[in-house]
Amino acid sequence: MTRRTERVGEQVRAELARMLQSEVTDPRVGLVTITRVDLSPDFRNCNVFWSRFHRGDSDPEFALQAEQAALDTQAGLESAAGFLRSGLARALHLKRVPELRFRHDTSLALGARTLGLISELGDGND
Repeated sequence: MTRRTERVGEQVRAELARMLQSEVTDPRVGLVTITRVDLSPDFRNCNVFWSRFHRGDSDPEFALQAEQAALDTQAGLESAAGFLRSGLARALHLKRVPELRFRHDTSLALGARTLGLISELGDGND
């Protein structure tokens, strides 16, 4: 990835995060964190990785609710893709505004679950 692609990718990430926080009103989106963006060298495509923070509960019912919330969020983001793309065009003045493809990033949830398990192990040693 070139330095320019990295720089523009970071601008895209920051602007998407701002728009999701202040302009997107779809209730399915909720509190979403943009963890990273992968911008193609020709700026035609952009994979946007997102996450929702939730506690790493091992309760199966909670896991089903979290999975459904992730599916709802994905649908909301896909629905807002055109709006977000036009907002990027206005804010960044790019010659070519990339197509946005949203991907759920589960690394934050896995990290929280791992920390919870480590904490449980530490509590059992006292």
